[in-house]
Amino acid sequence: MVELITNVNSAVNGFVWGVPMLVLLVGTGILMTVLTKFFQLSHIGHWFKNTVGGIFKDKHVTKHTEAGDQSISQFQSLCTALAATIGTGNIVGVASALVAGGPSAIFWMWIVAFFGMMTNYSENVLGIYYRRRHCSGDHRCTGDLFCKYQSRGCRIHRYF
Repeated sequence: MVELITNVNSAVNGFVWGVPMLVLLVGTGILMTVLTKFFQLSHIGHWFKNTVGGIFKDKHVTKHTEAGDQSISQFQSLCTALAATIGTGNIVGVASALVAGGPSAIFWMWIVAFFGMMTNYSENVLGIYYRRRHCSGDHRCTGDLFCKYQSRGCRIHRYF
């Protein structure tokens, strides 16, 4: 029984950490980059102006508008996204890749990260597009809500 579990685990790991998944993930990033006409380059000025650059020209960017306001500012959203994206695991991963693969590993991480930005951006845009207002007044967006309200015949929401 243990040998069967080991064999199944090896097959799954071979796919998840192998070439097919790498091609699928990077290919999706390349496709989204081309479809959005290199959005991550053409709008970089807007991003910096309204996130990091906004700190220096408008102090309102870094704080809430009212005492009872429960929304977060643009800067707080940026910091939260960066903290969730970077994390300690990525720092250790980059150091390990540098030791194992040398400087070329860093170059390929930059290339994959460039296209990965578009995959992340597309996921966030779809999440905002398909969000729904909950009865409590706040917005909710999950994969099961998308399946329940937007797709035809998708029954996966029953399992969430």
